[in-house]
Amino acid sequence: MVKPNLRTKSIGTKVSEEEYSRLEQVAHQASKTLGEWCREVMLSSVNGRAANGSRGDAGAEALMAEVVALRAILLDVLFKQANGERLTPEEMQRLIDRADSEKLRKARERLEQTSGSKAS
Repeated sequence: MVKPNLRTKSIGTKVSEEEYSRLEQVAHQASKTLGEWCREVMLSSVNGRAANGSRGDAGAEALMAEVVALRAILLDVLFKQANGERLTPEEMQRLIDRADSEKLRKARERLEQTSGSKAS
């Protein structure tokens, strides 16, 4: 039988009345006690995850996905123009669809590469 990992260490901090109220409110919305919520947020921050379990900041991930898609489209268009070719509306839509279908995966890869290089 494996012995459970007991929590024997404590961390404390001081906050203002307003901050405490906001923290309590967020913990309550997450259906957790304030202590449970604080522990989860601290540990998830150390582990590089948002408190909701997703990797990193969702806003940063969405922004990176759009930048990746825009980059893919722009490079394809510029390459065709440099070769003297014109894009039809159908070809442009295919470029957009392909960029959109791959953007989230590529964004996550790039964000993981970035977070991996920070940890080194």
